[in-house]
Amino acid sequence: MDPTGPTLFAVCAPGLEPLVETELHGLGIAGVAEPGGVLFEGGALELSRSNLELRTATRVLRRLGEFRARTFGELERRARAVPWADVIAAGTEVRLRVSCSKSRLYHEGAVAERLYHAIGERTGARPASRPATDDDDGADAQLMVVRFHRDVCTVSADTSGAPLHVRGYRQALAKAPLRETLAAAMLLGSSWPVDAALLDPLCGSGTIAIEAALLARCVPPALANPDRRSREFRFRAWPDHDPAVFDREVARLRARILDTASVPLFASDRNGGAIRAATSNAERAGVSSDIGFEVRDLDAVRPPAGTGWLVTNPPYGVRVGDRTDSRAVAARLAWLAGTTFARWTLVALTADTGLGRRLAGSSEALRTRNGGIPVRLLVRPPRAEPGAVSGG
Repeated sequence: MDPTGPTLFAVCAPGLEPLVETELHGLGIAGVAEPGGVLFEGGALELSRSNLELRTATRVLRRLGEFRARTFGELERRARAVPWADVIAAGTEVRLRVSCSKSRLYHEGAVAERLYHAIGERTGARPASRPATDDDDGADAQLMVVRFHRDVCTVSADTSGAPLHVRGYRQALAKAPLRETLAAAMLLGSSWPVDAALLDPLCGSGTIAIEAALLARCVPPALANPDRRSREFRFRAWPDHDPAVFDREVARLRARILDTASVPLFASDRNGGAIRAATSNAERAGVSSDIGFEVRDLDAVRPPAGTGWLVTNPPYGVRVGDRTDSRAVAARLAWLAGTTFARWTLVALTADTGLGRRLAGSSEALRTRNGGIPVRLLVRPPRAEPGAVSGG
């Protein structure tokens, strides 16, 4: 790692910070987990690797400056010293996402107005025509994230463009789709070994099985397509971007990709439309030949020969009309775990507090949120012999 490089921050969903820190360590990058992400340092190499390879992070930010300001005059003066021109080319549109807490300067709109003026003075850039959103794709503007806390202003530039969970393959959606980063977190957080068979019997859009296939074949998330070309990143448009470093990393990653997964992967769902969506998503990810998709009801699912991992995201039943169905699915899943799949490891991302009681011997691997809903990742190790399962 380049110890003299800029400060970078890998943003993630709450609870996934340890996973991102472990991923960075695997890339040869030392990071420190903080609420909301992992802080690390590095230059062009670390910036390229983190964006190309992190599976559980949402964005990578590059810190441009940090200063104290208690008046708008201070803010304007110190903002002029931020090296905006390193990441904003002339004529670029800029989009600010400002948050203020426990600070004398609390009006986010007024703070943004002063910062837009400073950026325009230094780079000639202009404000974007629409406000920032969580899913900014970076195609039309450079997103800048500004945080005022206890009178300290931290200015960061988004390096990723589209959020990192946007791999590009998930265009066909089933009901309540699971984000790619959270599916990857289920696999990494449960310590799924890439040489173990995997089955998702409630696969929906197929995200868990597809992320498993990408892992098994050493396909980085940024290259999740049949041609193994890299998705676009915002930092590639920066004035100080080094394209040679990025191109070398892409070539290195392509050379590591395996031709096929060496482990059987299966996904099923009772809904034929969901299976069609999952199949087309797998084709766009370039892993359709690695996954066996099938229309099958949960009660009719049978494990392949040998042992393996059942990894799934059962329905949460947040809406009143869905609660009865979700409880029934949880009860059937627990029954399968204790009988047909007793010798398999079971992994479930659930909002149902009762599922943990039904899955005897299960433990909690992590807590996070899915679509704003608090969820837990439960892992039940294989049992030596099938036994009784608590009902209801």
